[in-house]
Formats: sequence, C-alpha cells, structure tokens
Amino acid sequence: MYSSLRKILFQINPETAHEWTIRSLNIMQSNSVLKNWFQKKMTVTDSRLSTECLGLHFPNPVGLAAGFDKHAGVYPAFAALGFGFVEVGTLTPRPQPGNPSPRLFRLPPDQALINRMGFNNHGVEQAKQTFEHLPRPPIPIGINLGKNKDTPNEQASRDYLTGLKTLYGYGDYFVINISSPNTKGLRDLQQVDALGRLLTDILARRNELADQTGKHRPVLLKIAPDLSPESLSDIIKTALHLEIDGVIATNTTLSREGLQSARQNEAGGLSGRPLTRRSTELIRQIYAITGGKIPIIGVGGIFTGKDAYDKIRAGANLIQVYTGMIYRGPSIARLINEELLQLLEQDQLSSIREAVGLDHHKN
Repeated sequence: MYSSLRKILFQINPETAHEWTIRSLNIMQSNSVLKNWFQKKMTVTDSRLSTECLGLHFPNPVGLAAGFDKHAGVYPAFAALGFGFVEVGTLTPRPQPGNPSPRLFRLPPDQALINRMGFNNHGVEQAKQTFEHLPRPPIPIGINLGKNKDTPNEQASRDYLTGLKTLYGYGDYFVINISSPNTKGLRDLQQVDALGRLLTDILARRNELADQTGKHRPVLLKIAPDLSPESLSDIIKTALHLEIDGVIATNTTLSREGLQSARQNEAGGLSGRPLTRRSTELIRQIYAITGGKIPIIGVGGIFTGKDAYDKIRAGANLIQVYTGMIYRGPSIARLINEELLQLLEQDQLSSIREAVGLDHHKN
C-alpha cells in the first residue's frame, strides 16, 4: 500500500511531504483508538529482540534517527509504529529557521536523500514544554543536541550545556551532534583538542546533574562517516579516555561517489543506500578500537533486516533508520524486526545480543 502512496508523496516537495507526515502523526497520537490500532499492528513483541544497553531496556533494536522529529513533537506516534526507541532533534538552545529552502532533495535512483536543513528547530524551551505535555511512551527517548549556527566554536560547549541542563529530566540519553555537515565549522569540533575540551565540559556537567537529580543520563557522541582511519582512532580514543557512554555511527556524508541522480551535486549531507557499506565499516573499526567496551548505535543506509543485521554483527548494539523509512514506509520497524528474527533463526542464535560483534568474534 505504501508503494502507491509513495508515488503520490514523491510528486510533492520533500519538505512539504515531511510537514504533512508530521501533521498525520500528530492526529494519530492524539486519537487513542487510532494509536492503539497502529501499535497492535506495527509492534513486534519477541524477547529475542530485546536488549539492555546504556542502562536502559530496549524492546527491540530498531530506533528512529534524529532529524525526523526535529521539534520533539511526535515521538509517541513513532512508539506506536513499533520503534524500539526514538531520538528527537537536533535541538539548539535558541530557535532557528535553518538554511534557506530548497534544502531537502530525494535521489530515487540512488535510494538516497540530500539535506542541508541546518538544525531548524523550535529551541530547547519549546521542546521542554512539549515533553511536559505529551504522554511518555514505554520506550527510551534520546535527545540530540546541537549548537546554534551563530555560536562560535570556542563557545560551543555553552550551547550543549544549555541543552543538557534544560532537557535533562526528559531524555533517557543525550547525543552530542558535532558531525552534521550543514552547520558551518561544526565538524571542526571533532578535532581532538576541541573534542577533548567539549566532552570534558559536557560530561562534568552531566555528572553534576546526575548527582543533583539522582538520575544518570548516558551521553553519546555522533560522528561523521568522512573520517580517515587515523582521525577516527583519535576521536574514539579521546572519547573513551573521557568516559563517553556510547557512539553513534554515522551522520550523513559529503561523498557523492557512485551516485546516478541528477540531484547528486546539491550541497548538503547524503543519507540512504550509498552510505550503507561505509557506515558498517566504521562500526567495525570502532568496535575493534573499543573492544566492545561501550555501546555503538549504527545508522546509515538501513533499509532491511539484513542491513541492520550486518551492522549488528559488525558491532552495533542498536540501529537507527531515517531515509529507509522514506523509501520503505512507516512499517519499516516491524519489517526489519521480522526480518531480524528470521536471520537469528537462520544463524541459530537465541537473541539479538548474541549477534553483536559476531564477525569480530569469528575472526
């Protein structure tokens, strides 16, 4: 059914289609009968899919990546669509409109998207009000934090600290996003010296908040896929030394290698199928560097259970989708979970936890 609807949606401006989708999700989550119907139809309940990670319980490993629920307004709807967790944002201290339109492009021949949205969001105070208003779903909610476009990199930690403090009581985990290519200079914060200073400030503030509230919230670092092996190693070792709680691999890429679409030269971050292999390889490298000591959330080009399973075997404890949902539809979490169960049976594994890092263990 979605393939027919997708033909219609793909005739509409991508950002307009996204706004329509958000409105539809708002309607769904506001209607208990409709929400319960979706939850019953979309949720795959099987203990083999559940996992304990980051001190949290995940009913299944399929999450929604940041970038879709930008304003933290429809995460209950995604919970009803069978996702095991949802990451909202990216949220910045002050509201900002993002980059000029057009800024979102479909690349159907490549099963990809290019976006240069630029952290458009309503700001952390508005998100706080939304968190207080919406019902809490029974899955972990992550909050992806960024800096405002006009905040100099030397003052970046101030923005991340503001987001962390304002929303600390509402997120189950927090993500430090310094890897989006759509905010000028943001990726410079991945340089080891800058990263060390930033994470030191953020983790110290998290520890203070944990002491004050009695609630320890994990902090994860989201990295770019365009890193050299040397830079990747330096970043992960720095984060490990500072006791980061986990890594998300990866954000969108600036590479345009192998693309066929006429839109391939649009500026912005590329996501979807062209990123599948690259992000899996980075997960494999991160797992080798960390020895599996910290959780990895794998994201990039996940469309099927096999895509997810490859990342899990490479070392990912959990996975996230975004572009795959645009092309495969709102039932993607259910479909991937069903396909994961088939792959577990094929490999005679009793749980998804047994598959994490399996390729490394075999080697």
